[in-house]
Amino acid sequence: NLSTVSEFVLVGLSDAPEVRFLLFALFLFIYVATMAGNITILIAVSTDTHLHNPMYFFLSNLSLLDILCPTITMPKMLEALLLENKVISFTGCLFQLFFLIDVVGTEIFLLAVMAYDRYVAICHPLKYLNTMSMKLCAHLAIGTWVVGFFNSLLHTSLIFTVFFCDSNQVDQYYCDIPPMLDLSCSSTDSRELVILVVAGVLGSAAFVITLVSYLYILLAILSMKSSESRHKAFSTCGSHLTVVCLFYGTTIYTYVRPSSTYSPQQDRIVSMLYGILTPLLNPIIYSLRNKEVRCALGRVISQVT
Repeated sequence: NLSTVSEFVLVGLSDAPEVRFLLFALFLFIYVATMAGNITILIAVSTDTHLHNPMYFFLSNLSLLDILCPTITMPKMLEALLLENKVISFTGCLFQLFFLIDVVGTEIFLLAVMAYDRYVAICHPLKYLNTMSMKLCAHLAIGTWVVGFFNSLLHTSLIFTVFFCDSNQVDQYYCDIPPMLDLSCSSTDSRELVILVVAGVLGSAAFVITLVSYLYILLAILSMKSSESRHKAFSTCGSHLTVVCLFYGTTIYTYVRPSSTYSPQQDRIVSMLYGILTPLLNPIIYSLRNKEVRCALGRVISQVT
């Protein structure tokens, strides 16, 4: 590494004491609620044999990612809000960016796999158990984590081999690709091109698979004869699609665009949507509204008490 910078300063969300403490309390509550919701899903899926099927196997992977994603960024943000300690070491910044891109990338691919799983279950129910065997599900889940890892490794190596020699102030509450590129005092054109191409191809491919799967699901729902069944299916798929579009839209907006369009204030809000809001919403939308999960949680609680 050629950089003369040994640490970075995260801008954070606010310096005003009255707002700072309010934001600390709000985000601490969100973080605790996110952890509680996703850990509850993991416990229910792992302990209840009724939930040992492909759909809940993928949901448990999603819950694990939704625990990791805010844990990578929020503790440092909370520390900055409470103690005004905004300094992060060069190595700490590197690992924060690596793990964040790893988790976000893995979740993008996992959502595509989950959409395909629901497509097979709804559009080809008689073939579902044979098609989505647990062996295939394990391979798909491992594949999402492996692709996410190597995708992050590429992006991180591109970012942290540039030359940081002047400002060390990161215009974000965590280390991310756009503000890090903005700090570089060497040329980043070739790196930006690689990032745009890789993120664009992988993100677009996952998004297309997800979108096409849900289109087929919606067509299958429309062909249902029972209006009650259609309404229930529309409600479930509509909620899923809302969260999926929110996550894809915000991540694609953040990473698939040139750094010249970077807007610190706007990007902080957008990053909160996929980094903080979706991990909170996912267990509610995907699992806690599900009768099977609620029954499983009831059985777990009864065993404990």
